[in-house]
Amino acid sequence: MNTWKALLLATFIGLFAHPVFAQDSVNINTATAEQLAEHLDGIGPAKAQAIVAFRQANGPFSSADQLVEVKGIGLRTLESNRDAITTSE
Repeated sequence: MNTWKALLLATFIGLFAHPVFAQDSVNINTATAEQLAEHLDGIGPAKAQAIVAFRQANGPFSSADQLVEVKGIGLRTLESNRDAITTSE
């Protein structure tokens, strides 16, 4: 695929597909494991429970970036969910 075609396709997807896949935001400091698994892409029940356990052991998250400190959550998962994550009310 030509570079300009790939760029055009990526732009189209970014402009028009985003609202279709928009997520509800979720507060990672107050959400239950079930809510985290429901609202965050790539987060199933086990990772959601790991987030809750990390929060209980270490206190509230100061920013979404801290999620990568939770075992099993990497930068890709963080970046795909960044717009859906809040840390304050």
